[in-house]
Amino acid sequence: MILSGKARLAGVLGCPVGHSLSPRLHGYWLERHRIDGAYVPLEARPEDFPEALRALAALGFRGVNLTIPHKETALGLCDSLDPAARRIGAVNTLVFADGRIEGRNTDGFGFIENLRQGAPDWQAGAGPAVVLGAGGAARALVVALLDAGAPEVRLCNRTAARAEALATDFGGPVTSIAWRDRAAALAGAGLLVNTTSLGMTGQEPLDIALDDLPPAALVTDIVYAPLETALLRRARAAGHGAVDGLGMLLHQARPGFEAWFGVAPEVTAELRAFVLAQD
Repeated sequence: MILSGKARLAGVLGCPVGHSLSPRLHGYWLERHRIDGAYVPLEARPEDFPEALRALAALGFRGVNLTIPHKETALGLCDSLDPAARRIGAVNTLVFADGRIEGRNTDGFGFIENLRQGAPDWQAGAGPAVVLGAGGAARALVVALLDAGAPEVRLCNRTAARAEALATDFGGPVTSIAWRDRAAALAGAGLLVNTTSLGMTGQEPLDIALDDLPPAALVTDIVYAPLETALLRRARAAGHGAVDGLGMLLHQARPGFEAWFGVAPEVTAELRAFVLAQD
Protein backbone atom coordinates (compact mmCIF):
# COMPACT_ATOMS: atom_id res chain seq x y z
CA MET A 1 0.00 0.00 0.00
CA ILE A 2 1.02 3.63 -0.58
CA LEU A 3 1.23 5.45 2.75
CA SER A 4 -0.73 8.65 3.24
CA GLY A 5 0.13 11.60 5.42
CA LYS A 6 -2.11 10.09 8.07
CA ALA A 7 -0.34 6.72 8.18
CA ARG A 8 -0.06 5.09 11.57
CA LEU A 9 3.54 4.29 12.51
CA ALA A 10 5.08 1.72 14.86
CA GLY A 11 8.24 -0.36 14.99
CA VAL A 12 10.66 -2.52 16.92
CA LEU A 13 13.51 -0.90 18.85
CA GLY A 14 16.63 -2.82 19.80
CA CYS A 15 20.40 -3.10 19.45
CA PRO A 16 20.91 -5.01 17.26
CA VAL A 17 17.54 -5.25 15.54
CA GLY A 18 18.31 -6.67 12.10
CA HIS A 19 17.46 -10.23 13.17
CA SER A 20 13.92 -9.36 14.28
CA LEU A 21 11.00 -11.08 12.56
CA SER A 22 8.58 -8.46 13.87
CA PRO A 23 8.62 -6.21 10.76
CA ARG A 24 7.72 -9.19 8.57
CA LEU A 25 5.00 -10.28 10.99
CA HIS A 26 3.39 -6.86 11.40
CA GLY A 27 3.83 -6.14 7.70
CA TYR A 28 1.74 -9.21 6.91
CA TRP A 29 -1.10 -7.98 9.13
CA LEU A 30 -0.90 -4.45 7.73
CA GLU A 31 -1.25 -5.78 4.19
CA ARG A 32 -3.87 -8.35 5.16
CA HIS A 33 -6.11 -5.68 6.70
CA ARG A 34 -5.27 -2.95 4.14
CA ILE A 35 -4.17 -0.56 6.87
CA ASP A 36 -2.61 2.81 6.11
CA GLY A 37 0.43 2.25 8.28
CA ALA A 38 3.98 0.97 8.59
CA TYR A 39 6.04 -1.01 11.09
CA VAL A 40 9.80 -0.50 10.87
CA PRO A 41 13.01 -1.80 12.50
CA LEU A 42 14.76 0.86 14.61
CA GLU A 43 18.21 0.51 16.13
CA ALA A 44 19.26 2.56 19.16
CA ARG A 45 22.28 2.13 21.40
CA PRO A 46 21.54 1.87 25.13
CA GLU A 47 22.94 5.35 25.79
CA ASP A 48 20.63 6.80 23.11
CA PHE A 49 17.53 4.87 24.11
CA PRO A 50 15.70 7.51 26.25
CA GLU A 51 16.21 10.18 23.59
CA ALA A 52 15.10 7.77 20.86
CA LEU A 53 11.81 7.11 22.66
CA ARG A 54 11.09 10.80 23.04
CA ALA A 55 11.90 11.41 19.38
CA LEU A 56 9.62 8.62 18.16
CA ALA A 57 6.73 9.89 20.27
CA ALA A 58 7.32 13.42 18.97
CA LEU A 59 7.32 12.14 15.39
CA GLY A 60 3.86 10.67 15.84
CA PHE A 61 4.68 6.99 16.31
CA ARG A 62 1.86 5.06 18.00
CA GLY A 63 4.38 2.89 19.87
CA VAL A 64 7.11 0.29 19.59
CA ASN A 65 8.08 -3.22 20.52
CA LEU A 66 11.29 -3.56 22.51
CA THR A 67 13.96 -6.20 22.24
CA ILE A 68 17.42 -6.68 23.74
CA PRO A 69 18.79 -4.69 25.56
CA HIS A 70 15.95 -2.24 26.25
CA LYS A 71 13.24 -4.26 28.00
CA GLU A 72 14.36 -3.50 31.55
CA THR A 73 15.64 0.04 30.93
CA ALA A 74 12.25 1.11 29.60
CA LEU A 75 10.56 0.46 32.95
CA GLY A 76 11.85 3.71 34.39
CA LEU A 77 10.82 5.70 31.33
CA CYS A 78 7.15 4.68 31.33
CA ASP A 79 4.40 6.87 32.75
CA SER A 80 2.31 3.78 33.50
CA LEU A 81 2.76 0.00 33.51
CA ASP A 82 0.30 -2.82 33.08
CA PRO A 83 0.19 -5.36 35.94
CA ALA A 84 2.16 -7.98 33.99
CA ALA A 85 5.02 -5.61 33.20
CA ARG A 86 5.19 -4.49 36.83
CA ARG A 87 5.38 -8.07 38.14
CA ILE A 88 7.81 -9.26 35.47
CA GLY A 89 10.07 -6.23 35.74
CA ALA A 90 10.35 -5.71 31.99
CA VAL A 91 8.33 -4.33 29.09
CA ASN A 92 8.23 -5.45 25.47
CA THR A 93 5.46 -3.18 24.17
CA LEU A 94 5.12 0.59 24.46
CA VAL A 95 2.02 2.60 23.55
CA PHE A 96 2.40 6.35 22.99
CA ALA A 97 -0.75 8.40 23.58
CA ASP A 98 -1.43 11.97 24.71
CA GLY A 99 2.23 12.58 25.50
CA ARG A 100 2.44 9.58 27.79
CA ILE A 101 4.19 6.22 27.50
CA GLU A 102 2.37 3.09 28.62
CA GLY A 103 4.49 -0.02 29.17
CA ARG A 104 3.14 -3.50 28.68
CA ASN A 105 4.53 -7.01 28.75
CA THR A 106 2.80 -9.40 26.36
CA ASP A 107 5.31 -12.29 26.49
CA GLY A 108 3.22 -14.26 28.98
CA PHE A 109 0.07 -13.65 26.94
CA GLY A 110 1.84 -14.92 23.83
CA PHE A 111 3.09 -18.00 25.65
CA ILE A 112 -0.31 -19.04 26.99
CA GLU A 113 -2.12 -18.28 23.73
CA ASN A 114 0.43 -20.38 21.84
CA LEU A 115 -0.22 -23.36 24.12
CA ARG A 116 -3.97 -22.94 23.83
CA GLN A 117 -3.78 -22.84 20.05
CA GLY A 118 -1.24 -25.64 19.68
CA ALA A 119 -2.72 -27.91 22.37
CA PRO A 120 -6.41 -26.98 22.86
CA ASP A 121 -6.93 -29.63 25.55
CA TRP A 122 -4.08 -28.36 27.75
CA GLN A 123 -5.11 -26.97 31.14
CA ALA A 124 -2.67 -25.08 33.36
CA GLY A 125 -4.29 -26.55 36.46
CA ALA A 126 -3.67 -30.14 35.35
CA GLY A 127 -0.36 -30.36 37.18
CA PRO A 128 2.91 -28.65 38.11
CA ALA A 129 4.88 -26.85 35.41
CA VAL A 130 8.63 -27.43 35.12
CA VAL A 131 10.45 -24.39 33.72
CA LEU A 132 14.06 -24.77 32.57
CA GLY A 133 15.90 -21.46 32.86
CA ALA A 134 15.60 -18.39 35.07
CA GLY A 135 16.09 -15.41 32.78
CA GLY A 136 13.67 -12.73 31.67
CA ALA A 137 11.62 -15.11 29.55
CA ALA A 138 11.28 -17.56 32.43
CA ARG A 139 10.11 -14.77 34.71
CA ALA A 140 7.37 -13.77 32.24
CA LEU A 141 6.28 -17.40 31.90
CA VAL A 142 6.12 -17.95 35.65
CA VAL A 143 3.75 -14.98 35.98
CA ALA A 144 1.62 -16.28 33.09
CA LEU A 145 1.48 -19.83 34.43
CA LEU A 146 0.48 -18.71 37.93
CA ASP A 147 -2.22 -16.44 36.51
CA ALA A 148 -3.47 -19.29 34.32
CA GLY A 149 -3.88 -21.54 37.36
CA ALA A 150 -0.75 -23.68 37.55
CA PRO A 151 -0.72 -25.27 41.03
CA GLU A 152 3.09 -25.27 41.19
CA VAL A 153 6.06 -24.03 39.16
CA ARG A 154 9.38 -25.85 39.48
CA LEU A 155 12.38 -23.82 38.33
CA CYS A 156 15.57 -25.55 37.17
CA ASN A 157 18.54 -23.45 36.09
CA ARG A 158 22.21 -24.17 35.49
CA THR A 159 23.09 -21.27 37.81
CA ALA A 160 21.19 -22.20 40.95
CA ALA A 161 21.33 -18.72 42.49
CA ARG A 162 19.24 -17.24 39.67
CA ALA A 163 16.48 -19.83 40.07
CA GLU A 164 16.54 -19.39 43.83
CA ALA A 165 16.25 -15.61 43.50
CA LEU A 166 13.32 -15.95 41.11
CA ALA A 167 11.58 -18.42 43.41
CA THR A 168 12.11 -16.09 46.36
CA ASP A 169 10.60 -13.18 44.43
CA PHE A 170 7.38 -15.08 43.79
CA GLY A 171 7.30 -17.41 46.78
CA GLY A 172 4.38 -19.74 47.40
CA PRO A 173 4.04 -22.35 44.68
CA VAL A 174 7.31 -21.43 42.92
CA THR A 175 10.26 -23.58 43.98
CA SER A 176 13.87 -23.90 42.87
CA ILE A 177 15.25 -27.33 42.00
CA ALA A 178 18.92 -28.13 41.36
CA TRP A 179 19.90 -28.54 37.70
CA ARG A 180 21.22 -32.03 38.40
CA ASP A 181 17.71 -33.00 39.55
CA ARG A 182 15.93 -31.65 36.46
CA ALA A 183 14.84 -35.09 35.21
CA ALA A 184 13.43 -36.06 38.61
CA ALA A 185 11.54 -32.74 38.74
CA LEU A 186 9.35 -33.99 35.88
CA ALA A 187 7.55 -36.51 38.09
CA GLY A 188 3.85 -35.64 38.20
CA ALA A 189 4.27 -32.57 35.99
CA GLY A 190 1.68 -31.38 33.50
CA LEU A 191 4.00 -29.18 31.47
CA LEU A 192 7.70 -28.93 30.61
CA VAL A 193 8.98 -25.60 29.25
CA ASN A 194 12.49 -24.92 27.99
CA THR A 195 13.41 -21.22 28.13
CA THR A 196 17.18 -21.76 27.95
CA SER A 197 19.36 -21.44 24.85
CA LEU A 198 20.17 -25.15 25.02
CA GLY A 199 18.98 -26.84 21.85
CA MET A 200 18.98 -23.65 19.77
CA THR A 201 20.81 -23.55 16.47
CA GLY A 202 24.53 -23.24 17.22
CA GLN A 203 24.12 -24.00 20.94
CA GLU A 204 24.76 -27.09 23.04
CA PRO A 205 21.97 -29.69 23.11
CA LEU A 206 19.58 -29.90 26.05
CA ASP A 207 20.31 -33.02 28.05
CA ILE A 208 17.24 -34.13 29.99
CA ALA A 209 15.65 -37.56 30.32
CA LEU A 210 11.87 -37.58 29.88
CA ASP A 211 11.26 -40.96 31.55
CA ASP A 212 9.55 -39.47 34.62
CA LEU A 213 7.31 -37.11 32.65
CA PRO A 214 3.65 -38.31 32.78
CA PRO A 215 2.27 -39.43 29.40
CA ALA A 216 -0.35 -36.66 29.31
CA ALA A 217 2.17 -33.88 29.96
CA LEU A 218 2.77 -31.21 27.32
CA VAL A 219 6.26 -30.14 26.21
CA THR A 220 7.14 -26.77 24.70
CA ASP A 221 10.31 -24.95 23.71
CA ILE A 222 10.12 -21.16 23.37
CA VAL A 223 12.86 -20.98 20.72
CA TYR A 224 12.01 -21.25 17.02
CA ALA A 225 15.47 -21.75 15.52
CA PRO A 226 15.24 -24.61 14.84
CA LEU A 227 11.45 -24.79 14.75
CA GLU A 228 11.46 -28.44 15.76
CA THR A 229 14.10 -28.80 18.49
CA ALA A 230 15.54 -32.10 19.61
CA LEU A 231 13.49 -31.77 22.83
CA LEU A 232 10.25 -31.52 20.86
CA ARG A 233 11.20 -34.47 18.63
CA ARG A 234 11.96 -36.64 21.63
CA ALA A 235 8.73 -35.59 23.33
CA ARG A 236 6.63 -36.49 20.28
CA ALA A 237 8.44 -39.81 19.94
CA ALA A 238 7.56 -40.58 23.56
CA GLY A 239 3.88 -39.79 22.93
CA HIS A 240 3.73 -36.32 24.51
CA GLY A 241 1.99 -33.32 23.00
CA ALA A 242 4.55 -30.77 21.81
CA VAL A 243 4.27 -27.09 20.85
CA ASP A 244 7.02 -25.12 19.09
CA GLY A 245 8.04 -21.59 20.03
CA LEU A 246 7.09 -19.66 16.91
CA GLY A 247 3.51 -19.17 18.05
CA MET A 248 4.66 -17.34 21.18
CA LEU A 249 6.35 -14.73 18.99
CA LEU A 250 3.25 -14.41 16.81
CA HIS A 251 0.71 -14.19 19.64
CA GLN A 252 2.70 -11.75 21.79
CA ALA A 253 2.51 -9.29 18.89
CA ARG A 254 -1.29 -9.20 18.79
CA PRO A 255 -2.02 -6.73 21.65
CA GLY A 256 0.49 -4.17 20.37
CA PHE A 257 -0.80 -4.34 16.81
CA GLU A 258 -4.35 -3.78 18.03
CA ALA A 259 -3.30 -0.80 20.19
CA TRP A 260 -1.34 0.88 17.37
CA PHE A 261 -3.40 0.05 14.30
CA GLY A 262 -6.92 -0.50 15.67
CA VAL A 263 -7.41 -4.05 14.41
CA ALA A 264 -7.29 -7.30 16.42
CA PRO A 265 -5.21 -9.65 14.22
CA GLU A 266 -5.28 -13.45 14.13
CA VAL A 267 -2.52 -16.02 14.15
CA THR A 268 -3.21 -18.39 11.26
CA ALA A 269 -1.43 -21.19 9.43
CA GLU A 270 -0.89 -18.78 6.54
CA LEU A 271 0.82 -16.28 8.85
CA ARG A 272 3.12 -18.97 10.23
CA ALA A 273 4.09 -20.05 6.73
CA PHE A 274 4.73 -16.44 5.67
CA VAL A 275 6.97 -15.68 8.64
CA LEU A 276 8.91 -18.92 8.19
CA ALA A 277 9.42 -18.21 4.47
CA GLN A 278 11.68 -15.21 5.15
CA ASP A 279 14.69 -14.93 2.87
